[in-house]
Amino acid sequence: MRVILAEDSVLLRDGLVRLLQAAGLEVVDACPDAVTFLTSVREHRPDLVVVDVRMPPTFTSEGIEAALQVRAELPETSVLVLSQYVEERYATELLAGRAKGVGYLLKDRVADTQDFIDALHTVAGGGTALDPEVVSQLMSRARNQDPLARLTPREHDVLALMAQGRSNSAISKELFIGEGAVEKNVSAIFSKLDLVPTDVDHRRVLAVLQWLEHGGTP
Repeated sequence: MRVILAEDSVLLRDGLVRLLQAAGLEVVDACPDAVTFLTSVREHRPDLVVVDVRMPPTFTSEGIEAALQVRAELPETSVLVLSQYVEERYATELLAGRAKGVGYLLKDRVADTQDFIDALHTVAGGGTALDPEVVSQLMSRARNQDPLARLTPREHDVLALMAQGRSNSAISKELFIGEGAVEKNVSAIFSKLDLVPTDVDHRRVLAVLQWLEHGGTP
């Protein structure tokens, strides 16, 4: 597995390099800022990138914005974000479109190195690795005891494929139903999961988060 890191802290960056190399991963590059990170990713096209959210020069959102660019430009490259905090807006954008090959972990929870390496392999393999606190905060507006119980079997099938990052067109082909039928099922899923349209939340992502939180697998 070929990995590129983006972390401004020299000590943490060097520590991550040693950890990944000890686990048998090939660290192609380790970058101190988002600009050099993006340049390196575009050149080397790694299997996985590990990115800090806050990086120079402003230490606000350069890292996560770079991660979003990687996700948009190189969909075959998996993305794992490390952060001190849950950046709800950017976490939602990171998961938008496809909740696969993506991870968002809080730094203070990455205490067990083997768990961290396992998360890297999960994300690189097309899976999802989300810190429980990330899920909790993103789902705070849509938490129910068992919201998935409201869904019909067909809606379950549609949501399961949404969790795999499938478009409505792809879901239509997979289930042998028309795109109009898929759209009706998606609308029903949003309604039954109490996901109303807003300017700040991505309903497709929130639906997938509920699926993952209540035992579904992408």
